[in-house]
Amino acid sequence: MILQFWGAAQTVTGSMHLVEANGVRVLLDCGLFQGKRQESRSLNAEMPFNAKSIDAIVLSHAHIDHSGKLPLLVKNGFDGSIYCTSATRDLCSAMLRDSASLQEADARFVSKLNRRQGLPPIEPPYTVQDATAALRLFQTVEYRRPIQILPGMRLTFRNAGHILGSATVALEITEEQNGKSVTRTLAFTGDVGRKGAAVVRDPDSFGRADILITESTYGGRSHEPIEKAKEKLCQIVNETARNRGLLIIPAFAVGRTQDVVYHLHELMDEKRIPALPVYVDSPLATNVTEIFRQHPECYDEETHELLLHDGQKDPFGFSMLKYTHSADDSKKLNGIREPAIIISASGMCEGGRVLHHLRNHIGDRNTTILFVGYQAEDTLGRKLMDGEKHVRIYGEEHAVVAKVEAIEGYSAHADEKELLEFIGAIPGRPEHAFVVHGEPVAARAMACGLKRLAIENVVIPVRGQRFEI
Repeated sequence: MILQFWGAAQTVTGSMHLVEANGVRVLLDCGLFQGKRQESRSLNAEMPFNAKSIDAIVLSHAHIDHSGKLPLLVKNGFDGSIYCTSATRDLCSAMLRDSASLQEADARFVSKLNRRQGLPPIEPPYTVQDATAALRLFQTVEYRRPIQILPGMRLTFRNAGHILGSATVALEITEEQNGKSVTRTLAFTGDVGRKGAAVVRDPDSFGRADILITESTYGGRSHEPIEKAKEKLCQIVNETARNRGLLIIPAFAVGRTQDVVYHLHELMDEKRIPALPVYVDSPLATNVTEIFRQHPECYDEETHELLLHDGQKDPFGFSMLKYTHSADDSKKLNGIREPAIIISASGMCEGGRVLHHLRNHIGDRNTTILFVGYQAEDTLGRKLMDGEKHVRIYGEEHAVVAKVEAIEGYSAHADEKELLEFIGAIPGRPEHAFVVHGEPVAARAMACGLKRLAIENVVIPVRGQRFEI
């Protein structure tokens, strides 16, 4: 068996891991890089291998840093199957086309700037048409339903508890070794969620893992309890209301938006915050919320019970909640003069409608910008979180006058303790472990934690590094 790591290697984006065995090649995830614009644009424009050489793809979940290069792979000639859960497929139907649309718009914008400088236009890595073509290759597999995907390879998904449809991956790989048939299980965590999170069910443990590929996003760090996250949200909303200000929440369209809306509904229902208007200003989040309604098999018991009721008991459709659809509806939000809450993508402030809200309100001392998810290095969200006093939005410099807050308790990633508990529950111990999806400091902390679990062979791979096991 050969493993080669082409993304999320000492970084948290661009998840892409190549598995070779029995003469076939399987890709675990195929995600976009996010961060420095020029570097990301370069990495996202090409594949590091021949797309036609890949026999199948196993997709852990729909987030763009795990799925976003699938249309490029298909554009370059891949025509095998893409295996994922049904909820992941439905989310990708919206998210991949949205990603393509944003990249087409970005290419048009850069080409316009290039024309002014006498430079040639650029092409997007892929188009909406390419994204649609990729969707034709999806094959859905439900949790705990083993399936033979290639000779000598059997796949089982288990719930990862990260977002709707997210899965851990177990590949049982049978190979000939010294004249004997040997089966080993390659386990890939994807992104592991937290116990007790809103909406989705808690993560299921692996049944076996001889070789482990694990995320390390929050290595060396601990989250505040989820209950405290709700308390802090309550406090921030009340402060915003007292200041007669605006609360802007940059949130990922999948996961964080629904979690925050869920808790806002609870807090209003409990009369602990005033009934402020809540605007979800993201066409993608609006579409995704409808997809959430269609997959009750992914809910925890509390959410399942709530969604059996109509009206005020629906956490995604209570009376103060409004979903904006058109660009005109979004622009009207700029005229708000009363306290309100705007939840808008993108979660790292790297594009989307949230940039317009930040540009219009970042200079207002009564505005609060609240981050509820991970902010990758070099993103606008990270710069605001790090306390930079001046930032650039659409090429213009803005002084940061608004208050900036963060609630880590809404993270969809397990922290180090939670992730080590998850791995520690695997029967036996993996013979090899590879630490990915974490910045270098976090990855090193997770590697130390794995060694404390008596896993001896722990490696933090760099991009392109290849291992024969």
